[in-house]
Amino acid sequence: QAQLVESGGGLVQPGGSLRLSCAASGLALRYYHLGWFRQAPGKEREGVSCISDADHSTITTIDAESVKGRFTISRDNNTVYLQMNNLKPEDTAVYYCAADPEGCLPDNYRGMDYWGKGTLVAVST
Repeated sequence: QAQLVESGGGLVQPGGSLRLSCAASGLALRYYHLGWFRQAPGKEREGVSCISDADHSTITTIDAESVKGRFTISRDNNTVYLQMNNLKPEDTAVYYCAADPEGCLPDNYRGMDYWGKGTLVAVST
């Protein structure tokens, strides 16, 4: 059974950093496009960053405007990461990783096939 498991969330002060990880089991991630999405209380789920599959020579990434220059998505073997720097209170949310064999776009979370259960990131003094 395919499973994605996120880790690395926590409480951090504004300006701080966190690194999220998402490990897969039952799913060969190299053939999947991967993404990080987040959902704040009372808000709709939104895209953060996407990265193309690892089955081609060129890997591309797409970041939401709100995180450009602060967040970096990367991947290796069967794990996807999200390095988050200069965190702001508005980044507070549950962060989910997702996988899809066809593609990943930050503005199309409904297109993703597989989801983790999420990890909470809280940015506060």
